[in-house]
Parts: sequence; C-alpha cells; structure tokens
Amino acid sequence: MACDLQERAKYTICPPVDEATLLTLLQHVADGERTIQQAFDDLRALPFEDIGSAKIDHHRELRTGQAEAVFGPGKTPEEVRDAASALVKRASGAVFVTRATREQFQAVLANVPDAVYGQRSGLIVAKSASDGARPGCAAVVSAGTSDAPVAEEAVMTLQAMGVEVDRITDVGVAGVHRLLEHRDRIESADVVVVVAGMEGALPSVVAGLTSRPVVAVPTSVGYGASFEGLAALLGMLSSCAPGIAVVNIDNGFGAGLVAHRILGVRRDR
Repeated sequence: MACDLQERAKYTICPPVDEATLLTLLQHVADGERTIQQAFDDLRALPFEDIGSAKIDHHRELRTGQAEAVFGPGKTPEEVRDAASALVKRASGAVFVTRATREQFQAVLANVPDAVYGQRSGLIVAKSASDGARPGCAAVVSAGTSDAPVAEEAVMTLQAMGVEVDRITDVGVAGVHRLLEHRDRIESADVVVVVAGMEGALPSVVAGLTSRPVVAVPTSVGYGASFEGLAALLGMLSSCAPGIAVVNIDNGFGAGLVAHRILGVRRDR
C-alpha cells in the first residue's frame, strides 16, 4: 500500500523506522500531536530501506534487539559497503558483516572508518554497541587451534555486543586434563560457547562439568569421515549431557547471538 504523502509527510512508513524515529513518534503521541491510531497506522507495515542492491530491514532491531547482519559471500565489495553503511547510519546497536573478504572490508572501511576485521573469521564489526551495557560474561572454549577462526567469530560477536568474554583455547578432549584446569573459569561465566570439530565431543564434556547453559558450535575441522563438520554436528545433537543448544557448522556468529540472548533474558529478570 503506497504512502499518502500529504497525510504522512512527517511520519511516513516508507522510510526506515529506527529507535530514534520511534521515540520521536511516541513523544508526539504523548504530546497530543499524533493520535494512537495514526501512530499505529504508521507502524503497521514493517519498514525497510531500498538501496538498489538490497532492501535493508531497519525494523529488525526493534523486533529482535539486533540489527540485520550482512552475509558477505556472493556480494560485491560495493554491495557490502552500501548495506553496511546503511545499517550503521540507523542502528543503535552492533552491525556485522559475516564471511567477508579483505576486499569487502576495504570497501566498508572507506565509508565506516571505525570498522574492524577479523583476519581468521572474516567477520567485520562495522559498529559496536554503544549503550555501555554489560549483560554478563561468556566463556568461549575451543578444542584445537584449527577451530580458532570459528571461535574468533563468536568472540568478536559477543564483544561487539558488550559482553565480557573469557577465551579458553586448545582444550580438546584428546587431552581432557587441559580442560579441567579451567573448570573454575568456565563455572564463573554466565554462558559457555564451546567450539569443536573432529568428533565434536567437547561440548558434552563441558556440559557435564558446569551448571551454565552451553552453546555448541561444530566446525568443519577434521579428516574424511568427519564429513566437513557433519560428524561433529550429529555428535553434539546426540549428546547425553543436558543443557546444550547446537548451532550450525562453523556458525560462531550465530552462537554469539544465542549466548547474547541468553544473557539478555538473565539481565531482564
């Protein structure tokens, strides 16, 4: 349904509705300049910004608490730049580009000079959360050095969203005594992200040692029978240890978001 430009010159639903716009609209309702029904009509549609190569869902941050992320593969550097720039201008929280190339990062950097890039993970943090909130502490536990790219993605995601991160590396089950040395650190965290490839046994061991919720991340690290992470994924899904949530193969970013939401629920209570 097209916008009526005469009726909605100030409060059109076509432009993106970000947090600042919503607060302004609510203030006008409170001041009597806009009726409740008029405000409801303004927000009836889910607004987005058409930048040509993509339609940016600015309303997602209001719905879910996290701005839309840009998935790098298949996009040109210019397409990534334009999408990230549009999000940075509107979002109040963190903005990410996942699986990005260095060329894509250089393009984003031209418009967003504060953007940072994870060399191993390919994650671009175009904008970090700026509200100063510290929702809690997450331990990111990785089995082997080869799992570091996925662990880095989880770490950078959590840090950009204001979470304190305790990173514990190279504690796979082939030498379980290395993990046991860090048991107190794991228990002191509010949530634990566990990254592992091969047979994917580490999350089960961790979940059997701690009362904290565990977010398991299978990686594609391993020899032929690991089937590029499928064996680890199935092992984590089949775990006999309770309290484990499993994300997709190599999805450190998704694990970071799950952990952040767990912490958000804890903080709201």
